[in-house]
Amino acid sequence: MRWTVRNLDLIGWAVLTHLGLVLAALGLALLVALPAGLLVARHRRLRALVLGAASLLYSLPTLALFALLVPVLGLGVPPALLALVTYAVPVLLRSLVAGLAAAPPAVLEAATGMGLTPAQRLWRVALPLALPALLGGLRVATVTLVSAATVAAYISAGGLGTLILTGLDQGHTEKILVGAGLVTLIALLLDAGLGAVQRRLPALA
Repeated sequence: MRWTVRNLDLIGWAVLTHLGLVLAALGLALLVALPAGLLVARHRRLRALVLGAASLLYSLPTLALFALLVPVLGLGVPPALLALVTYAVPVLLRSLVAGLAAAPPAVLEAATGMGLTPAQRLWRVALPLALPALLGGLRVATVTLVSAATVAAYISAGGLGTLILTGLDQGHTEKILVGAGLVTLIALLLDAGLGAVQRRLPALA
C-alpha cells in the first residue's frame, strides 16, 4: 500500500473527476429525458419511435461510441460527457414513460373530476406516482455511468479509469486494485443512497 499512501492527492483528484463526470452527465440526461418523456408518454407512435432509437443508442459499446465522438469533439471531457449522457437518457426515459403509463386510470379520472387541468393532473398526480419508477431508472443509470466513466480514461477524460489504465500499462497491481475498488465502492454507495430515498417515498407521500 506504499503507492496508495504516497499518492492520496492523485487518488482524491481521480475520485472527484470521476464523480464530476457522472453527476454532470446525470444532470444533463435528466434535462433531456424529463421533457422528452413527458412528450412521448402522450403519443403512442412517437413513444415507440423515440424509445426504439434510445434503446439502439444504449446498445452501442462504450469504446465504439467514444471512437465515433472523438473525431468530432476531440479528446477529453466533452466526448466523454456526451457519451455518458447518451447512455443515461434511454434508461431515464424508459423509466419515466413506464411510471407515467402505470398511473391508475381511476386516480387520473378522479383528479379530472376534481377540476384539475391536464397540466395540473400531470404535475400533481401523474408525476408523483411515476417518481418511484424514475428513481429506479436513476439508480440503474447512475451505476451504469460510474462503470462507463471508467472507460473515459482511454480518451483522456480522467477519472479512476486513469489509475486502472496506467496500472495495466505498467503492470502495477496496486493501481489497478485501487482504481477498480473505488469505482465499485462509489457505485455501491450511490446505489444505496438512491435506494434509501426510493424506499422512503411511500412514507413521504
